[in-house]
Amino acid sequence: QLQLAESGGGLVQAGGSLRLSCAASGSISSANMGWHRLAPGKQRELVATISPGGIANYGNSVKGRFTISRDNAKNTVYLQMNSLKPEDTAVYYCNAGFLLSTYWGQGTQVTVSS
Repeated sequence: QLQLAESGGGLVQAGGSLRLSCAASGSISSANMGWHRLAPGKQRELVATISPGGIANYGNSVKGRFTISRDNAKNTVYLQMNSLKPEDTAVYYCNAGFLLSTYWGQGTQVTVSS
């Protein structure tokens, strides 16, 4: 059972930056990796995904501000978040999608103050 551990969340002022990390307990080299977020009263939102080959896709609300990357040697995925807005406040979850299974982390809270 693959375990994912997110870190790097916290409180930041609007316009600031944070870098989230998602460390996996095993190899992620064949997995589609992603970040999602869940804010109070809202549906879960796709933030970004990255394929095993490094192709990234982003949700419309974060394009141009967030960057997803992966380091397969470290079994880690990152989410660099710049120009943060109060509406980015949410719990951010990492997921790993394999052919037959998907795994989720426990989430890390990001709070952006105005």
